[in-house]
Amino acid sequence: MNIREANLGDIPALLELEQYVIEAEKPFNSSIKTEKTYYYDLGDLISSKNACLIVVEDSGKIVATGYAKISESKVALNHDKHSYFGFMYVCPEYRGKAINQKVMEHLIKWSKSRGITDCYLDVYSQNQSAIKAYEKTGFEPCLMEMKLSI
Repeated sequence: MNIREANLGDIPALLELEQYVIEAEKPFNSSIKTEKTYYYDLGDLISSKNACLIVVEDSGKIVATGYAKISESKVALNHDKHSYFGFMYVCPEYRGKAINQKVMEHLIKWSKSRGITDCYLDVYSQNQSAIKAYEKTGFEPCLMEMKLSI
């Protein structure tokens, strides 16, 4: 398997994987649109100097993704900037092989190389398999977002 930064030629495959992410998250959030929708600006994630979009290939097929994007932190925090991780996805047949952990380690290394000391991500509280995967890399619960639909 090969881990590398994504390029613009990867966008068609990434758009397909993005739909798998959205479908996987629909059971956790009834507010996600039922028609085809999108989460990410893939072109920006690929071309931005403040973002790193990683793909994992096996025999030329993209089987996993993840990105880190440097963002401004809240004024009250003791760090000015942080990395936000997203688009963390591993195709089902490749799960359980520590691929997500390798992607996250790559993104952490990229973040450190840019002077970042804190990383954040969002995960649905009901998504226990994702939470366990993130905890293996050292993430711990920090803040829970709550929602009210009225």
